[in-house]
Amino acid sequence: MSGGRAAGLLPLAAVAAPASAQPLAVVPDEYRWLSFAVFAAIVGLTLLATYAAARRVRTPTDFYTTGGGVSGMQNGWAIAGDYLSSASFLGTTGLIALWGYDGFMYSVGWLVAYAAVLLLIAEPCRNIGRYTLSDILAYRNDPRKARILGALSVVTVSACYLVAQMVGAGVLVKTLIGIDYEISVIAVGVLMLAYVVFGGMVATTWVQIVKAVLLVAASLAMVALVWRQYGFLDGFFAQVVADAGVHKRVAAVLGDAAAGMTPEELGRRFLEPGLLFATPIDQISLGVALVFGTAGLPHILMRFFTVPTARAARMSVVWAMVIIGGFYVLTLFLGLGAALKVGAPAIAEVDAGGNMAAPLLAQALGGGPESLFGNLMLALVAAAAFATIIAVVAGLVLAAASAIAHDLYVGVVRNGRAGAEEQVRAARVAAALFGGLAILLGIAAKGQNVAHLVALTFAVAASANFPAVFMTLFWRRCNTGGVVAGMVVGAVAAVGLILVSPNMTYPKTVVAAAQQVLDEAPARLALIEKALAADDPERVEQAKKERAALGRAVARARDDIERHRQQTTSLVGLEAPWFGLRNPGLVSVPLGFLAVIVGSLLYRDPRAAAMWDEVRVRRHLGVLAAGRRPPPASGGAPGQEGF
Repeated sequence: MSGGRAAGLLPLAAVAAPASAQPLAVVPDEYRWLSFAVFAAIVGLTLLATYAAARRVRTPTDFYTTGGGVSGMQNGWAIAGDYLSSASFLGTTGLIALWGYDGFMYSVGWLVAYAAVLLLIAEPCRNIGRYTLSDILAYRNDPRKARILGALSVVTVSACYLVAQMVGAGVLVKTLIGIDYEISVIAVGVLMLAYVVFGGMVATTWVQIVKAVLLVAASLAMVALVWRQYGFLDGFFAQVVADAGVHKRVAAVLGDAAAGMTPEELGRRFLEPGLLFATPIDQISLGVALVFGTAGLPHILMRFFTVPTARAARMSVVWAMVIIGGFYVLTLFLGLGAALKVGAPAIAEVDAGGNMAAPLLAQALGGGPESLFGNLMLALVAAAAFATIIAVVAGLVLAAASAIAHDLYVGVVRNGRAGAEEQVRAARVAAALFGGLAILLGIAAKGQNVAHLVALTFAVAASANFPAVFMTLFWRRCNTGGVVAGMVVGAVAAVGLILVSPNMTYPKTVVAAAQQVLDEAPARLALIEKALAADDPERVEQAKKERAALGRAVARARDDIERHRQQTTSLVGLEAPWFGLRNPGLVSVPLGFLAVIVGSLLYRDPRAAAMWDEVRVRRHLGVLAAGRRPPPASGGAPGQEGF
């Protein structure tokens, strides 16, 4: 840093020092007990469900699929609980609050994704598979190769998604209760292991149902309060367009382009595309990954094996679509309500990604940070978000444990010759090992931007899992060679493009942005000092908040510069992104399909060809699906693939 820049920042030293030492508190100290009490009540409720479920787990079928004893409606609520992650509730609401229309595109993408699941995947998967994604691939392809590759893909996808959830849980608990990040992550890990190890899919299902009900109820209550204050539909959107805070946010995002725009034009711009996604192709690529990635998520596919009939599988997805669709409509009003009631600067001040928008909205609707009811509402919403994370991580651990125990240990190592008790014991050991790994990874990822892990999760699921499953179910010529090629090429393409995309951290870009904050800080401080000298008490109070926010921004900028002082390139040695799209779905998904086609045409597999007629019949009719016992591979013992 040059001497001139350093000198110019000297007046900010007193402002920045306390900001870096004391992060912004969302919950005042006197109300921390309230958050702790509500969190404890939610945890107690889910542990009670786990205790009841643990008594029902006797066989591998009980552990992996609840013995097929879940109704379509129950499974629909459980799917909603599994699918509505912290990214759906906290992340999407925050994106809408900060970016308007473009943030809502995440909600639309995830909702449309379930139409693909219903039409293409739900019933055929239930008719052919038994416990896992690999069961579907192994039915007509080489069982050993399909299980090994499928298990590796499931573990990769689950691990990436799980780390992001663990980091979110640690930050949420630390922010709202005050427990250290590491202890928060360990507590979350112990809870998820209790659900999975003792209760299996039975406990996980009921935890997901409880969580979905809590999340929907909390969202409905907040939306009702938002409508009561700002009006319904037309009146509500008119308030958004007319809001001065929205105008400032859009002007800040657009920069010089907003110079000639009227306040009404700025407000309408918030409800139009283009603030977050500069080009339509970025939205298309994101949509491809969300839609096809959902149909390839292993913990979602597992849910279709928990119902007794194909009709129940269809009904469960219909219920899930209604619940998920209704919820994502609510996120629009939650996000815009947060933009009106809390404001983008206050949201970003707590979390730059906007992830605390929903809890802050609840607090504001209840009376603000100094009121008992406001902090009670915040605690209830945050507890629902916490239950959301717990339910999702439990589903992910169960999916990974099933891949390790059922596909690798029982299917590959033991060649299918494992008794019921041994299979359940292997599943519990696998869950404990993978859960322990998740805790360690969550602690190691402290302070990291894990957004690229979420992008990677959906990209790999869409590019590797979905093409292999879809072509196995619907293309006569698909065989083992195509499945192996598709999964390898799809995964490598997705991971490779993510590593050279804007999702990664580029030190030069980070330092340049931080330096800009430092350069502009003296002028901003001068304006704030002028406001502090005003006679208007309201203006003085606002200036104090702006001064504190500026101090935190300066502290973060200095930290960024110091952290990246010795770095010039990203993880893979790039100074700037080589691939322009944030999500590679538009490129990696077609590559996955192409690899399946080419690999199948170049590889001869008599078993896959011979099994096609049976796959086609079972896919449509579900004949003998209750047994789900495919014939042995060539040279194998009869029944060895019957798990």
